Amino acid sequence: MERVRLDVALAAWPRLRVTAPSVAVTLSCTDATTVEVAAALRGAPSEPRGVWIEVTPDYPAALVARDVATLSWLIALDHVVVASSWAPAAQAEVVRALLGDDEVNLTNEVATLRGAYNRPAPPRLVTVWWFDGALHDGATTLVERARTRDDLGEWTTYA
Repeated sequence: MERVRLDVALAAWPRLRVTAPSVAVTLSCTDATTVEVAAALRGAPSEPRGVWIEVTPDYPAALVARDVATLSWLIALDHVVVASSWAPAAQAEVVRALLGDDEVNLTNEVATLRGAYNRPAPPRLVTVWWFDGALHDGATTLVERARTRDDLGEWTTYA
């Protein structure tokens, strides 16, 4: 299994609309909201298959889950990578729980959710990964294998 992350600046995103990368891309926008840029790529030759989102105190996991669920109705989203400077696995657990259609009752080191819903749920399964220097989805761990830069941005391959 392999994941490829593209860190792209907002100024470069129009080129993404006309460029069809040969790999499924996990998009990370370096100077704008990744979810908005990914949504703007709807209908592009190669929509991003995943988004890389940084959880912060101003953008908590519950809001990430809301935005990912909305994005999943706009593009064929396969996965989200949750990055955070604190407790990335716990942040990912919150996002994963809120991407379902069921009532969420969860307590972990970053959140307590009681009777929470985030509807509508994505139209298909979105795999939630977390990043702590490596990528994890619970069963799989991927580590950085290569990093290159081109006119679109920086490409990082995890395998």
